[in-house]
Amino acid sequence: MARQPPGSDARAPTALTSETPTEDGRSTDLVGRREFLAGAATVVAGAATAVGLAACGGSSRSQPTRRFASTASVQIDGHVQTFRSRADLRPPRVLMTKRPASPSNAVILTDCHAGPGQQGPMILDSSGRLIWWVPVSQRPTAASRAMNLRVQSYRGKPVITWWHGAIVEDYGEGHYEIVDQRYRRVAEVHGGNGYKGDLHEFVLTDSGTALFTAYGRSSAMLPHPDGSRHGNYVYGLVQEVDVASGRVLFQWRTDEHVGFIDSYHPAPDDPTVPWDYFHVNSIAIDPADGHLLISGRNVWAFYKVHRRTGEVIWTLGGKRSDFEVGRGAHFAFQHHVRPHSGGRITIFDNEAGPPREAKQSRGLVLAVDENAFTAKFVREFKHRPPVLSAALGSVEDLADSGGAGTFMGWGDSSYFTHYDPSGAVLLDGRLAGTSLSYRAFLQAWRGQPMTQPALAVQRASAGAHLYASWNGSAVHRTWRVLGGSGTERLQELGIADVADFETEITVPRAPDWLAVEALDAGGQTLARSRAVRA
Repeated sequence: MARQPPGSDARAPTALTSETPTEDGRSTDLVGRREFLAGAATVVAGAATAVGLAACGGSSRSQPTRRFASTASVQIDGHVQTFRSRADLRPPRVLMTKRPASPSNAVILTDCHAGPGQQGPMILDSSGRLIWWVPVSQRPTAASRAMNLRVQSYRGKPVITWWHGAIVEDYGEGHYEIVDQRYRRVAEVHGGNGYKGDLHEFVLTDSGTALFTAYGRSSAMLPHPDGSRHGNYVYGLVQEVDVASGRVLFQWRTDEHVGFIDSYHPAPDDPTVPWDYFHVNSIAIDPADGHLLISGRNVWAFYKVHRRTGEVIWTLGGKRSDFEVGRGAHFAFQHHVRPHSGGRITIFDNEAGPPREAKQSRGLVLAVDENAFTAKFVREFKHRPPVLSAALGSVEDLADSGGAGTFMGWGDSSYFTHYDPSGAVLLDGRLAGTSLSYRAFLQAWRGQPMTQPALAVQRASAGAHLYASWNGSAVHRTWRVLGGSGTERLQELGIADVADFETEITVPRAPDWLAVEALDAGGQTLARSRAVRA
């Protein structure tokens, strides 16, 4: 699996890091409020040490800066990435079939919730290199998964949000995380009225509230080919809660507004098995009037719902559509319905349930006229090679955030693709093996962790190989290598470029103690690792 660097003595590298997984698999790369002051003190202390390098034998700035060779140091174990500086991290391998022609400041946000390695939310750069990985379980399990990672705004500041919980049947029971750009937990949102938050949707609003999906169970007389009979069923729920207080402000139940007869998903033969007749999977706020668009996968329709009364204003798609659906505009088992200005609506059109309704899934753009009650085909996006995803998926119109083109997460196939406005593919990749991802987004994110960089060192004759990483950083561009005879007498040895999530730096002649500092594009020190004895 792991190669030995040239000239090494085959001894295992020495690694020191402040970032380790907890017993339940939740990583301390996430900084809670209690840890914030301690973490801030560590960063301040590291910066102060950097400022005082000259006073303790540091090199003179008048001397030319030495450049060390640096290379990517990602090890591949089957379909999993491993790292010498962070042996606790085992994210899925990322396979890129097309990389962007020029680098982008935007990052890819997705998740892995299956496969041979760990499960958790992940951030990649536009070329597919790992930026951030936080395992929520050390091995694949339905008991602890993370999904639906994305950048949102809370109290006017950028945050990342995701769902964390357990999978029950085909929905989730858990809560939502809100984390700032230093990876400090800002808030944790839970369902109200006895319900638990579901994996499918979590939307922060400008008024400090959150909209999300939830599920409940009940029983009733249900339709069946042999005639109606009493059975169990699952209903979908939409809640809006105040993030700060947790108070429920709005609640909408599918079985109070949409009939069982509208489902395309047949009831199970066993009446004791709960029937998920609707399967709520997305919520969006219409920018034109502030009302909600709520999608039901198993009814092949989405509904405009009055934000205050919960009344269904209209239905688009399904068996009782209020709209004339034009040629090419039909959809089935859809996910991620999103309204945009000018009456445009984007949909991830799965087309597979089962049964399979088409040969492949697609991103669908509709022109919806609410006055004429027409829905017309505008354009579609299809993957090459063809992808048919029975579940999950997303379509992101980058114009909404000032970008250009369309970014798609292809659901349980785990592909993600960036199309330019003409439909040409700018980047394309996927998670390796049997890894699954829910959605994928291309968004701006400048993560700068409160935690220290991690460093492992392997002696090689008179020199050393350094393995440096900083989980979550989207802002450091170079590593400054420090060395000396003791931890209090470190001086600058040279500079190396960041080559990947973990960078291997070759130091031809290395002293007994080594450390690294993460520098931004302007050469300013952002954070410093602990010193490691070579």
